[in-house]
Amino acid sequence: MKNTDLVVKMILDRWDASIKNCDELLGSLSDETLLQEIALGKNRGIYLLGHLVAVHDDMLRLLDMGEKLYPELYEPFIKAPDKTIPQLPSVATLRDFWKAQCEVLNQKFNALAVEDWFEKHTAVTAEDFANEPHRNKLNIIITMYAVGGKAKLKAIRKS
Repeated sequence: MKNTDLVVKMILDRWDASIKNCDELLGSLSDETLLQEIALGKNRGIYLLGHLVAVHDDMLRLLDMGEKLYPELYEPFIKAPDKTIPQLPSVATLRDFWKAQCEVLNQKFNALAVEDWFEKHTAVTAEDFANEPHRNKLNIIITMYAVGGKAKLKAIRKS
């Protein structure tokens, strides 16, 4: 196995483990619990779950892997703060969206050739990428956005 193959495998394995950990945490939290604030005056679990789905949905576009599956989640979970949108999808619906989103990302990730991970993502211009080749698709995965969301959801258990 070449070093680049190994690096990509290590990063994707870490991504998969993070998603699995997040799934386990979500599975341990009831729908009622996810309707609570993570701490007094903070976001609710439902908002964090919707935010995770919306951000992961945007990864499809960012990684040039297709269009968003749930563009309707942008407004309530990215643009607007929690508790400002009167009608949100149910927790059960968001759980289903999360599972489907993770499956789609997993399929797309597994279909991508190793060398393609080192191509630019869609938020960087060709000119900027020529000067900063680290602004590639793999770097998006390295940020592991799900880890931060999981940490916030864990706070619900303590409240």
